[in-house]
Amino acid sequence: MRKKNTVARNPGAAPANRSVPGAGRRVTSYDVALLAGVSQSAVSRCFKPGASVSPATHAKVMQAAITLDYIPNAAARSLITRRSNLVAVITSNLANLYYPQVLSELSQQIARLGKRLLLFTLEREADIGKVLGDVWQYQVDGAVVAASLSDEQLVEFGRRDVPLVLFNRSPREHAVHAVLCDQAEAARLLVSRLAEAGHRQFAIIDGPGDSAVAQERKAGVLDRLLSLGLPAPIVVSGNYDYASGGRGLRKVIDRLGRVPDAVICGNDIMAIGCLDTARHQMGIQVPLQMSVAGFDALEASGWLSYDITTLRQPVQKMAADAVAMLGELMERRGGLAERRRYCSYLVEGSTARLTCEPAYMAQRLGMMAAA
Repeated sequence: MRKKNTVARNPGAAPANRSVPGAGRRVTSYDVALLAGVSQSAVSRCFKPGASVSPATHAKVMQAAITLDYIPNAAARSLITRRSNLVAVITSNLANLYYPQVLSELSQQIARLGKRLLLFTLEREADIGKVLGDVWQYQVDGAVVAASLSDEQLVEFGRRDVPLVLFNRSPREHAVHAVLCDQAEAARLLVSRLAEAGHRQFAIIDGPGDSAVAQERKAGVLDRLLSLGLPAPIVVSGNYDYASGGRGLRKVIDRLGRVPDAVICGNDIMAIGCLDTARHQMGIQVPLQMSVAGFDALEASGWLSYDITTLRQPVQKMAADAVAMLGELMERRGGLAERRRYCSYLVEGSTARLTCEPAYMAQRLGMMAAA
């Protein structure tokens, strides 16, 4: 009788009939479990953030995974858990360009939840309806939206049971979770400081008409000027880009017939455009003849060539809180809508006069008399 050869099973050795990675078959969690000598569910727990697993089991699974060059299959896991582990972030291209720190913070915080950011960008905020169909197709676990949503779109998030947190948006008619900075109050603060320093004739280079943030900032400026009894400002439209700042300043001067005391721009990029045009093309001395201020405290606004007077939002704190709020919603669902409101603070750059210094006033009066 022919003797049968036997091979002892060693939990630390690869199964004899296992395909070599890259040789025609993808390594699975079953292969890792077999090599590590644990159950397949134990392997799944080792790759799930926050799951309960002993240090010894975790070490065996990780060693087996390294040996087999195993990569968890997110699609397969989502079929089991019925979660995509994706969080949609919807924002405009302009916000994407000018708030890179927000996206970076959102991505890091979402990763800490064991999920991944799925970014949807809009040419204009009004285009949001064009991307929602894609959002539903990916069956995201939740969404952070930095764009204005209609009543019907807000209802759709609820109907599809997709947890939603608005970023810097606050619909008046719906109870929605949101983190936002008080844009109007920030604008009122800026006007107050400029008025105290003696500015009287203001101008506004406004942001896009479909930007809720831009309109709140403009409303805050207009409200404070009215309450102070100062002349109505010259308002021109802009598009949050560099060219809008220079173009806007020329329109302001054409309409006013002179250089205004202060120009408030809807964001720092337009303020930089306004400043460059004033200094290098129109020969306007800033802030001696005209003050320039913006919003957002972008990195470039603090460069020595600009040093813009601006308002800084706590965007990193807002992003972290938005994801924390969304994480709670994804776990427990429902609950009363919460709105966390933050305040901006003034960054006193060199482009705006914020005090009534006698020497400055004498120099300015002399220039005005000479003109």
